[in-house]
Amino acid sequence: MADLPFHDRGDFEDADRGFIAKLSPAVIRTVDGRVVWDNDSYDFLQGDCPGTAHPSLWRQGQLCSKQGLYEVTDGVYQVRGLDLSNMTLIEGERGVVVMDPLISTECAAAALKLYRAHRGERPVTGVIYTHAHADHFGGVRGVTGGGVPILAPAGFMRHAVAENFYAGPAMARRAVYMYGRALPRSPRGQVGAGLGMTASTGTMSLIPPTDEIARTGQEETVDGVRMIFQLTPGAEAPAEMNVLLPDRRALCLAENATHNQHSLLPLRGAAVRDVRAWARYLTEAIALFAGRADVAFASHHWPTWGAERVERFLSRQRDMYAYLHDQTLRLLNKGLTAPEIAEVVQLPPDLERAWHTQGYSGSLVHNVKAVYQRYLGWFDGNPAHLWEHPPRESAMRYVECLGGGAAVVAFARRYIDENDLRFAAQLLNHAVFADEGNKEARDLLAEVYTRLGHGAENATWRNCYLSGALELADGTVPATLDTASPDFFAALTVEQIFDSIAIRVDGPRAWHERLSIDWHLTDLGERYRTTLSNGVFIQQPAPRDGAADLTLRLTKAQLVGLLTGKGVEGVRREGDTTVLQRLVAVLDRPVPDFAIVTA
Repeated sequence: MADLPFHDRGDFEDADRGFIAKLSPAVIRTVDGRVVWDNDSYDFLQGDCPGTAHPSLWRQGQLCSKQGLYEVTDGVYQVRGLDLSNMTLIEGERGVVVMDPLISTECAAAALKLYRAHRGERPVTGVIYTHAHADHFGGVRGVTGGGVPILAPAGFMRHAVAENFYAGPAMARRAVYMYGRALPRSPRGQVGAGLGMTASTGTMSLIPPTDEIARTGQEETVDGVRMIFQLTPGAEAPAEMNVLLPDRRALCLAENATHNQHSLLPLRGAAVRDVRAWARYLTEAIALFAGRADVAFASHHWPTWGAERVERFLSRQRDMYAYLHDQTLRLLNKGLTAPEIAEVVQLPPDLERAWHTQGYSGSLVHNVKAVYQRYLGWFDGNPAHLWEHPPRESAMRYVECLGGGAAVVAFARRYIDENDLRFAAQLLNHAVFADEGNKEARDLLAEVYTRLGHGAENATWRNCYLSGALELADGTVPATLDTASPDFFAALTVEQIFDSIAIRVDGPRAWHERLSIDWHLTDLGERYRTTLSNGVFIQQPAPRDGAADLTLRLTKAQLVGLLTGKGVEGVRREGDTTVLQRLVAVLDRPVPDFAIVTA
């Protein structure tokens, strides 16, 4: 751990600045009483850091668990600590413009109610989505039913549903580990998620934008609130933007600069983020906005006040991401592999000692590996790694070579005694994968994971280690996050709808099936042909003339209903009506509780 300045209380002063009122109790429920958010469960963080948590992560948890309504600057307010993200409220001429309405409608409604209790019953006159991650738009129906301007960066709708769409079930299962959803909130369990405390579990929604921001420098006015935008696609999110409020001298940095080192590849999984572009957008932000903002705030954490402090904060964040990128490239071009680079890259002293560069959500170790993956992929060039056995088969052979499960456990105990927990975990993982019934190995691996978790500065690492220990003891915990809300389905393009079928086709089962369907989308005026052959489901827009086995005339809503197994009336069918049944018969279903720490 770097020699961190624990005596510096500047972040605590900033996090408390502008405080108006808390939500008390800070427990939010659905209409039927289910708890979707409980910030009071983190009250234990107000105590001294115990030996079961990293002091730096404990400090971050203390800061992120602060909740309530805060004034950022004249006419700009934030509600923090009522979800993973912040909701910003900008007062206009007639009402209030809401920026980033959290994950869940219940949390967003509670945040708006808290604001109104202290600022009056102002109507919502506009919405801004800063980027296409669900924690920044999912609660929108908690603040508005529509009928107001909704601004978002170009490409927002496509990306808002895409990231959690193609690999959604696997990402949701892995998110159980990343956020520690099954862990108790306690000094021995979940103490946060780095960017905030955790993700709420209420109702997700999505209202399409009415206007897209298409270029950097674009200026828009909503309810008298003037805004100047900077597009930052491909950095923290595939569609994202910073927003300057020039009349308030306030700069929203979305999630491009927050009070931690962000993740280039979240542990739940995602496309690797472009850290080179990320650093360049921060350079551009400094050029565009330095001297024009007296406060910078983001979609997570707390603001930074003072023009000089804002510029220094942006410069350090930029330097951190640029250094991470450039040093990884320098070393991979010298022949080092991702794990080797991750062991040697170290931030410069000025960055290493800054609180906002610490790895609470991302980390230097797994961000270096993400950069390597973006440029060179999974293969490190060593032929021995080109065609390895899968984990269980490799584990059985390693255990045999080491003299059996008992011998592996004995070796692991030796490494534990030497405090080499990393290698003890590798050995015990082989023992468990080779024989899931080896209770001694399972129990010892759970102990090692627990100790690794309690020592982790990174919140998502801690949650993963402790979740692994929990599942070794109690069994798998399935994903509960539901990204399949009606709004999400409605937001899918026709192409994405057909993609959702293609990735569920059980190839071997469909090898000998041949069929074709024409889909006439009557409300869109579009026509598609889908074919199944060689286990591949192909879509073709505006196909050439020629008969298909089945022709369906229906609306997009009916298409969604048909493919999700709901009863649909009014679909006109021509041709072989068994074709649809034959297609459904070869579709597979995701497994929401697949094994992670056992074979």
